[in-house]
Amino acid sequence: MAGRKDFDLFRVSEEHDMLRESVRALAEAKIAPFAAEVDEQSRFPQEALDALTANDLHAVHVPEEYGGAGADALATVIVIEEVARVCASSSLIPAVNKLGSMPVMLAGSEDLKRRYLGAVARGDGMFSYCLSEPEAGSDAAAMKTRAVRDGDSWVLDGVKRWITNAGVSEFYTVMAVTDPEKRSKGISAFVVEKSDEGVSFGAPEKKLGIKGSPTREVYLDNVRIPADRIIGEEGTGFATAMKTLDHTRVTIAAQALGIAQGALDYAKGYVRERKQFGKPIADFQGIQFMLADMAMKLEAARQLTYAAAAKSERGDADLTFHGAAAKCFASDAAMEITVDAVQLLGGYGYTRDYPLERMMRDAKITQIYEGTNQVQRIVMARNLPK
Repeated sequence: MAGRKDFDLFRVSEEHDMLRESVRALAEAKIAPFAAEVDEQSRFPQEALDALTANDLHAVHVPEEYGGAGADALATVIVIEEVARVCASSSLIPAVNKLGSMPVMLAGSEDLKRRYLGAVARGDGMFSYCLSEPEAGSDAAAMKTRAVRDGDSWVLDGVKRWITNAGVSEFYTVMAVTDPEKRSKGISAFVVEKSDEGVSFGAPEKKLGIKGSPTREVYLDNVRIPADRIIGEEGTGFATAMKTLDHTRVTIAAQALGIAQGALDYAKGYVRERKQFGKPIADFQGIQFMLADMAMKLEAARQLTYAAAAKSERGDADLTFHGAAAKCFASDAAMEITVDAVQLLGGYGYTRDYPLERMMRDAKITQIYEGTNQVQRIVMARNLPK
């Protein structure tokens, strides 16, 4: 992944265009028909998982040497974007698979990579990411979950909160304190399996949006795992967690792009069909100005996101700034665009008979998770381009 210096900053190749077309067709045929039901029933989008897995799109980021598709960061963005265009909850399947497995890709032993990346690539299970805790959200270094070495094992105790796809995923990257005296440098990363004794889950959170993606607490009660399931060296977990977010904030930007594109597409179609005062409302200048602003913001967000994806692929030194900027800008744009799309439909946009109120609710989370947009601005300010 890192070191591909030939990866053009802005070039979207024919292969990327073909990928977009194929994912869009699949999403519209196999995922979109269930999106409203998934939201209404707050159920996991199993149809989406089945369709994505059958087409090797559930974890495209896994390198070929571990049985994956070996997709570059831009291709991964395009997959997430096109799925999110019809169902944000479903887009968290490829997005969170990357989030959960990225620490293994960045710092895991060769054995861990072959064991767990291979399993994810085969569709044997999804991968979730356990960083946040009840008292450690934005201040992740304040976590209390402990991991204590005991012979050839580590024993983990604690609670993780806001864990996406918890209970459905088979594998979990868990950050835990191994040396309380060292704060962030005393945190290590581990792979925990759903089947490990002592692992359990809280009730699903009742959320505003992304209702098809379960968000639950993960309870670790004297969970004993083999010592070789540590990711990297002891004490490097927090650094690995932050490097992971540099890469995966780009995928949240991609999700925001998809939600916004879906909203804009639907609104465009509606205003061309809806007639008032004897003509389509798309003919009114006020409507045209709104559409122009929505499209402008979306395209600006897309260019920023694709540039960040290229930096992620190359492992550029300034990825931290650009990943945060892409996530922040794209999610803010998605919120504005979906709100305006609801407005364009008037009263219809406010009802569940139309998809825009769902898209507006789904867009909100992109401003919050993987670091709130206030945190993104702190990250950017500390990593300004030189």
